Amino acid sequence: MFVTFSMVLRCNMAFLVPTPPHSFTEQFMTYQQTIARMQSTIDAGGTPFRAVDAEAAARMAVQNRFATGLDIARYTAKIMREDMEAYDADPAQYTQSLGCWHGFIAQQKMIAIKKHFGSTKRRYLYLSGWMIAALRSEFGPLPDQSMHEKTSVPALIEEIYTFLRQADARELGGLFRDLDAAKEAGDAVNTHRLLHKIDEHETHIVPIIADIDAGFGNAEATYLLAKKMIEAGACALQIENQVSDEKQCGHQDGKVTVPHEDFLQKIRAIRHAFLELGVEDGIIVARTDSLGAGLTKQIAFSKEPGDLGDQYNAFLDCDEVDPADITNGQVFISREGKLLAPKRLPSNLYQFRPGTGEDRCVLDCITALQNGADLLWIETEKPHVEQIAGMVDRVREVIPNAKLVYNNSPSFNWTLNFRQQVFDTWAEAGKDVSAYDRDRLMSVDYDGTELAAEADEKIRTFQADAAKRAGIFHHLITLPTYHTAALSTDNLAREYFGDQAMLGYVKNVQREEIRQGIACVKHQNMAGSDIGDDHKEYFAGEAALKAGGKDNTMNQFAAA
Repeated sequence: MFVTFSMVLRCNMAFLVPTPPHSFTEQFMTYQQTIARMQSTIDAGGTPFRAVDAEAAARMAVQNRFATGLDIARYTAKIMREDMEAYDADPAQYTQSLGCWHGFIAQQKMIAIKKHFGSTKRRYLYLSGWMIAALRSEFGPLPDQSMHEKTSVPALIEEIYTFLRQADARELGGLFRDLDAAKEAGDAVNTHRLLHKIDEHETHIVPIIADIDAGFGNAEATYLLAKKMIEAGACALQIENQVSDEKQCGHQDGKVTVPHEDFLQKIRAIRHAFLELGVEDGIIVARTDSLGAGLTKQIAFSKEPGDLGDQYNAFLDCDEVDPADITNGQVFISREGKLLAPKRLPSNLYQFRPGTGEDRCVLDCITALQNGADLLWIETEKPHVEQIAGMVDRVREVIPNAKLVYNNSPSFNWTLNFRQQVFDTWAEAGKDVSAYDRDRLMSVDYDGTELAAEADEKIRTFQADAAKRAGIFHHLITLPTYHTAALSTDNLAREYFGDQAMLGYVKNVQREEIRQGIACVKHQNMAGSDIGDDHKEYFAGEAALKAGGKDNTMNQFAAA
């Protein structure tokens, strides 16, 4: 389900205000009906309103379809829920996203998706706490340890949706100009076609899955931040079971988890925030880092054997203690009549028994889904379909429709991992692998080999394979645009500051923009100059001083 520009409008205090896009019970209005409604409002307003042109006002209304971030959150939550149902019926209907660290990057991504595929269906955005820390903190670049300002998270959500709204306004503005030209030429067929295209225009607004880290504090702090993120437009919040003051990137060492009840308090806090703000179908993604986390900061509270606290504590690495050997400062727990001393590090953290990560991970997933989460996120150390599937199979024994969000992380060496997977499969099958050095499989020397080709095919189909076999509903890459920005800048710097000089930019950037139809080659238009010219004309008529006249150098790109 997409919002189109034949969507609902309602009259509020004699002004036309866009109806929240999730409300499909009210009358749908086409562009023409919107103009008529505007004219009625202007006529009813009397003399003070008669200086306003009804069609101009209608255009501005349909170019800004979402009045608030909450309208966006409600609309996109509905999209995600429908996509989740579609995935349950057919795992081939999985969803995808790329992480974006700036509104412009998100905007260009969605413009590209519409250009290449015609629709944004099942394509989302991901907001990475890692990239906010690395790129958007006032402290400068920071590691992913929840040290950045938490207010920067809702600020980026709002920024992204501002840019996506502008993408709508820009695209519709072009349709309006084409409509004016068709009317002026007396071309009734093209006029009808363009009116239909305006009414059926698909918005660039898509769901954001937003990273709230470990909640930036206690459950109340999590609730307050969740509210800000939802108000900015987020329909899906991802929270992890690490301690908020010792939080680490999921692919770093030293991760510390919290007892289940501590984590569930934060899940409940997020659900209360969604309900309070009227986003009843908001999505909570519960992430477990237990697979790679060998430490906990707390011994869980337990009332009776077998309860959730007792299950958590059962994973602790303990030594049985003779009461005669008790020393100063030791901490003890009792289990099955025995006195045990959990292994405690100088950091005051407690150690889990080696080899318990997968069991803890499965328990985390089941518990989170039983207590308010909608989707799971299992952070793994490598992209291996069967490893993920093995855990999901166990979760689905208890919760059959359990689904994952999975990080197709740039922290994995995808080439080496999959070449080694193929190598191991061949070796187990008795195939001759003597031509390959397993530890050097990343080498360019192997790029043209049969093994490399098979590995690349497995990488290509990884998302589809994992969606079908391992319950992955949503595939994302957390940090792709961080890496693409670095790579493209390195390539440009090498050429421009080297022998190629200006040709390094023209040949590799501008010429490619023109030939690939990259809208941003007309950067003044992308920044909103044509939208501004339209508004100047609405407000000042013939007196408008517009930027897009014959002397604007962007006219050199008209053919592009």
